[in-house]
Amino acid sequence: MTPDPLWQEIRADVEREAQREPLLADFLTAAILRHASLEAALAARLAEKLAGPHLGEAALRELISGALAEEPELAAAMRADLMAVRKRDPACSGHCEPLLYFKGFHAVEAHRIAHWLWRHDRKALALHLQNRGSEVFAMDIHPGARLGKGLFIDHGTGVVIGETAVVEDDVSMLHGVTLGGTGKQTGDRHPKVGAGVLISAGAAIFGNITIGEGAKIGGGSVVLEDVPPHRTAVGVPARVVGRPASDRPALEMDQTLPGTGGDGI
Repeated sequence: MTPDPLWQEIRADVEREAQREPLLADFLTAAILRHASLEAALAARLAEKLAGPHLGEAALRELISGALAEEPELAAAMRADLMAVRKRDPACSGHCEPLLYFKGFHAVEAHRIAHWLWRHDRKALALHLQNRGSEVFAMDIHPGARLGKGLFIDHGTGVVIGETAVVEDDVSMLHGVTLGGTGKQTGDRHPKVGAGVLISAGAAIFGNITIGEGAKIGGGSVVLEDVPPHRTAVGVPARVVGRPASDRPALEMDQTLPGTGGDGI
């Protein structure tokens, strides 16, 4: 078997942590060290989190492992998400931390499994996982939503992503973000978020509108119209006020605005 450098790094970090903190040794062994791969550890961690009285941990672990094995793109997206958290979150000191503790990461990976079920016409089970994820992680991501890889949701509490939302690769968002509809419309009714977009805390984006590639949405903004690529929008309702300081603001995580040392005009 070809060595997996990311998994080897995680195991080494966890082994050191188990030695430094003996009270966590049993937990770390069960969560990481007893597993043969990153995929197996993720399946076990998600199953432990999502299990309930009507869907047991063993059955969930088998379901998640099967999905990851059947569709390698799921595992690739999970790895990209894990590396995104490590690179973009200054509070994260290693790849093991999101895998063990970060509910934003857990919620995204749970959604990926629910979306896999949704696409395979197992919608009742997909909705059950959505419901459990909402209860456990305080985030509500409809299983129909399409999420790209390299997604970083920091903190996560209060994030809502609707059924027909599309989020492309390398997007970052913070707690309290809503990608919602504007009312009781049916069909394609949720936002489309381009690659590299940064959506700051508490922002709400409503309707089948487009947030262009490399755009930046200021905290607490309410966005009701398209935002062009590589522009910063802020306010209630949001308006374009400048350009992000980089082409991929999601990677920089700079949430300052024009006049505060951040974006230019």
